[in-house]
Amino acid sequence: MLFNLRSTILRRRTGEASSFCHMGKTQILDLESLECNLLDEQKGKRSLEREYGESQEESRKSKQSAIYSDDSEATEIMFDRVLLYEGDTTQSTVSTVRQKSSQNHQAKGSGRKVRFPKKEGNDKKEMVDLWTLLTHCAEAVADYDQRTATEQLRRIRQHSSPCGDATQRLAHYFANGFEARLTGKKTASYSALVSSEMSFADILKAYQVYITACPFMRMSYSFANQTIKKLAKNVRSVHIIDFGILYGFQWPELIQRLSKTPGGPPKLRITGIEIPQPGFRPSEKVEETKRRLENFCERFNVPSEYNVIAQKWETIRYEDLNIDPDRDELVVVNCLYRLKHIPDETVVMNNPRDTVLKLIRRINPDLFIHGVVNGAYSAPFFMTRFKETLFHYSPLFDMFDTTVPRQEEYRLKFEKAVYGRDIENVMACEGLERVERPESYRQWQVRNTRVGFKQIPLDQEIFEAVKNTVDSSYDNNFVVEQHGEWLLQGWKGRRIYCLSFWKPT
Repeated sequence: MLFNLRSTILRRRTGEASSFCHMGKTQILDLESLECNLLDEQKGKRSLEREYGESQEESRKSKQSAIYSDDSEATEIMFDRVLLYEGDTTQSTVSTVRQKSSQNHQAKGSGRKVRFPKKEGNDKKEMVDLWTLLTHCAEAVADYDQRTATEQLRRIRQHSSPCGDATQRLAHYFANGFEARLTGKKTASYSALVSSEMSFADILKAYQVYITACPFMRMSYSFANQTIKKLAKNVRSVHIIDFGILYGFQWPELIQRLSKTPGGPPKLRITGIEIPQPGFRPSEKVEETKRRLENFCERFNVPSEYNVIAQKWETIRYEDLNIDPDRDELVVVNCLYRLKHIPDETVVMNNPRDTVLKLIRRINPDLFIHGVVNGAYSAPFFMTRFKETLFHYSPLFDMFDTTVPRQEEYRLKFEKAVYGRDIENVMACEGLERVERPESYRQWQVRNTRVGFKQIPLDQEIFEAVKNTVDSSYDNNFVVEQHGEWLLQGWKGRRIYCLSFWKPT
């Protein structure tokens, strides 16, 4: 019964879906209301069936389904609503967020948007004080001056808050990192998966806030997926090897696109690779991702095959990837913004970063999609690393402060679980414990070329579609530009996310 209900809702929704090029502004996604309405609809349907009589067996199955629906049914529908694109809508989520943000600042006595790094009036003094305090505290930490560092940290705590403005939030998470370094407190074992801190439903809601506040991931996914779809026009099978699949948020849209292939969709093979999760079940969350994506393929009638690998990437062998060189299929390697987590030559003599790139080269893919976080905060010297980290994360907190109300619950959760955790890892950890090690896109270009890849041009039609969508649907401080054959996305002129496409030489 519930499966049929979900299928009906899905058919009604996907029937209205349009391609990214014509999708217009993003849809308003009220996930709380969606979850409540879905559960109400399911309960009403069950009540009607009981009224008209159902067998004991049907009643038992219905009760089991009710338990399942409370835990995951609404979450699956939320998953659909967040990750599948729909047709034109009358209003944009981004516009709604922007309007709420404006109202939020007006309520505080200012009708202006927050600008980084300059502020006016009393805010300017507070901002300068916090930046100065952070710098003095970092200098004391670098000099092992426990007394001065503790005093500076106390003053930072007085003026920072995870619920304040952009600078106060930034200072709060840097203070957490300084404190962990000073006390020698071990930070939690790092994992790209944040579900130990948040339920999957909360992760979805936080991600929804993120993609409606900024275009970085949504546009990266769309550019990559449209490029794959164009290459897959006349093939019988597509094999995607995804280094860093996480929750699989990229792939439902591609499955949706492939389902509309004239003459029927090709078979979709996905090899989902992830860093092992700490604990006794290192592949548990990747297995959950597998089940969700298999569900999507079944519901969109896309034949599929899924393989899971949860181990250190530099230990993966070519044979583990189940590649058949004689098979007539399109092979795509995808790695978006995750190679920064692999150790480099400053940590391990046999450079794991190059080892992974050489494995990808040996795969000999038809396309290698590589997204990088454009950062330089992996320096071995603490003060250099501090300044670069501050330089990188300041615009990200400013971006949220401009586009999302400060009291938004899932903004707070996202900042803590993603930005805050990463800052603490960079500030508090050394050696293999420090896993946030980004490089600039120019450095990655050298690495990729050195192991035997050549960069291929961006599809200009897709590039223009991405740029037009960002211009029409997001805050005008977001920047989309092309430099060489890189797609660059940023905030107020700061290049933050960079996407490129490669083939073996």
